[in-house]
Amino acid sequence: MKLAFKIGAGLLIALTLLVVGAVATLYLKAATPEHPVGFAEIAVKDPQDKPLRVDVWYPTDSPPGMSIVGPSAQKVAAKGAVAGRSLPLVVISHGNGGLASSHSDTALALASAGFVVAAVTHTGDNARDESYVGTPRWLIDRSRHIHVVLDHMLNDWPAHEQIDAARVGVFGFSAGGFAALVSIGGVPDLAQIARHCTAQPEFACGLWKQLPSAPVPETAWVHDPRIKAAVIAAPGYGFAFEPDGLRQVTAAVQLWNGAEDRNVPYETNTAVVRRLLPTPPEYHAVPGAAHFSFVAPCPSWLFPLICEDPKGFDRAAFHSDFNGSVVAFFQQQFAARK
Repeated sequence: MKLAFKIGAGLLIALTLLVVGAVATLYLKAATPEHPVGFAEIAVKDPQDKPLRVDVWYPTDSPPGMSIVGPSAQKVAAKGAVAGRSLPLVVISHGNGGLASSHSDTALALASAGFVVAAVTHTGDNARDESYVGTPRWLIDRSRHIHVVLDHMLNDWPAHEQIDAARVGVFGFSAGGFAALVSIGGVPDLAQIARHCTAQPEFACGLWKQLPSAPVPETAWVHDPRIKAAVIAAPGYGFAFEPDGLRQVTAAVQLWNGAEDRNVPYETNTAVVRRLLPTPPEYHAVPGAAHFSFVAPCPSWLFPLICEDPKGFDRAAFHSDFNGSVVAFFQQQFAARK
């Protein structure tokens, strides 16, 4: 009995030390923005579904503390007061199976530079709930979610009067890149997925288990003319916009692609988007980057599929440059709109 007690006590002490060590490591490695940033988790009413979870970063004068955001820590003022007037707004759309926190470092960089950032967790296609994946709804609903979040931030968010509605952007990764393209006027043809995946299957094809039995009408896709600029990283289903599904796009676009991306190959996705956009995008090819290299740096031992990069690629170093380029692009596009 005494031996069992000693073993149990030893295990408890070891577990406590492990937890304390993990928390201490998170605190020491917590991302610290150059300028004070506030952070809040909010629920946004969706008239067609359950409420959307949205993470919001924004400029603040409130004192910061440590907050756990996704698998990392950030020094932000939780529920701090919003500082500034005429603030530009960027909505973030994550990839398949992601979360609002998937691009938390990019959101933090934007907020530190004076932006309000609203990152949505897409209902039915996130790390906690994939009930819509494999049906048309998981793609169709995404641009509608962006529209609903924009409506809330510009009309109902407590500090909505501090946002400049003339300076609105979107950031999208993978399936979020697809959604961003739809939001700025893109009209995909989902029948292209069946044709493409039969002739040339790729990773994204495995997500489409139930193809639409009838053509999806153009009215199903929600466009938002309030969006004036878009950053799109490693877009999925780019081939679905063939032959002229991007002809109505007028927003400025910054387009990113990883040279080692095997999930959404360049030739059938980013290259198609790059070719079909009416105005050539600001294009960046990243040597050594894989598909998930655009997701916030995270411990590979915790999520190896998402957090592990090709040998020799430094995600943290890349994101320092990547986030700077994203901030500079939005600043440039919105400068004339002040």
